[in-house]
Amino acid sequence: MLKYLAKRLGRSFITLIIILTIVFVLMRQMPIEGYFPNFDKMTKEQIQNGLELMGMDKPMPVQVLNFFKDLFTKGDLGTSRIYRNNVPVTEILAPKLPVSVKLGSLALIVALLVGIPMGTLMAKYKGGLFDHLGTAFIVFIEAVPAAVYYLFIQLYGTEFLGISLIFDMNDPKAWILPVFSLSLGNIAYYAMWLRRYMVDESTKDYVQLAKIKGVSKNRIMFQHVFRNAFVPLAQYIPTSFLNTVVGSIYIESLYAIPGMGGLLVDVVKKQDNNMVQGIVLVFACVGVVGLVFGDLLMVLLDPRISLGSKGGNR
Repeated sequence: MLKYLAKRLGRSFITLIIILTIVFVLMRQMPIEGYFPNFDKMTKEQIQNGLELMGMDKPMPVQVLNFFKDLFTKGDLGTSRIYRNNVPVTEILAPKLPVSVKLGSLALIVALLVGIPMGTLMAKYKGGLFDHLGTAFIVFIEAVPAAVYYLFIQLYGTEFLGISLIFDMNDPKAWILPVFSLSLGNIAYYAMWLRRYMVDESTKDYVQLAKIKGVSKNRIMFQHVFRNAFVPLAQYIPTSFLNTVVGSIYIESLYAIPGMGGLLVDVVKKQDNNMVQGIVLVFACVGVVGLVFGDLLMVLLDPRISLGSKGGNR
């Protein structure tokens, strides 16, 4: 376990280095206007001096090495030049991240509380009315662009609940629609895959043997089939949570929530290259960390899985 964890962390670290390098190089290919708030009014000499101060006049390998040196020694993700002039990216992200974490955590809790029972009941009553209704819901969520039902939820939800379109962090009612909207994708995902895994498990020999022995249907379904089917699904829960935290771009923009997603939209519009780079780096780190935690959670739920074997690697 420890050996696998060390190898997995090492591979993840190398993956992050590669991703960070690619993102850094790509962002350096963007127009230099994104590094100066008053580019149109600057002379060529002023622009050149600014590039020298930022170290952007040096060869690309040197810039990459300097970036990693600042990142690992100071935790420096760069400085915003346009969104908030001369303010460190980390200082801007610090108050934004907790808001996205809270929103994502609430959305994940709702998704688990609804999606897991939904998938279980769909598998238990396969071919029945509940299964058909659940399938219709999943097809709707997967087929219809999220922006469409997000807008309908906001339009009619705010009127039904009697709340303002402007988000208020101190009003518990203001969190209902964003959390509900953000949870819909994961509800459909958990229900769909849990149903599929449970249906597959219910055809296996140990289930047939349990039926022959006279074990009750409910006990087979919940004590054996559900437990074994939930293991592969649990592998993706950390990733889906972390992606929800940093991936609520449209929701945060729609409700004017002061989180990471809305911030990304703002800095892209303003072409603040350093801010875009810093946020993308955070997103990349979150994705890799989610994969590692997914593997570990799968082993904790089912100790029979050996991550050290070839079958445990991804």
